[in-house]
Amino acid sequence: MATVRAVERKVRRVEGFEVRILHPSGVDVRGDREGLPQYEHKRALKNSSNVKSWKLHRFRLRYPGFDVEVVDAHGQHCHGNMLLGTVRDTYLDDR
Repeated sequence: MATVRAVERKVRRVEGFEVRILHPSGVDVRGDREGLPQYEHKRALKNSSNVKSWKLHRFRLRYPGFDVEVVDAHGQHCHGNMLLGTVRDTYLDDR
């Protein structure tokens, strides 16, 4: 089992963007909370997929009872229609 912080770091490494794991009420989950399953994916979801698709197929299936917010390089929440390639590009532009 992993901590919230470890899952968030693994998503960043694999997917190329930051996330915030949230309670269903929208409040951040403490990073030191334990008991979450490891993020199991080894390869990033394709750039042509959108944020909503990533949430449904990669996050919610593995972490029921939690919500997640995808964040761009400027710390802004990314809406569901945004392509993952666009989100990742913000991190490239920030270098």
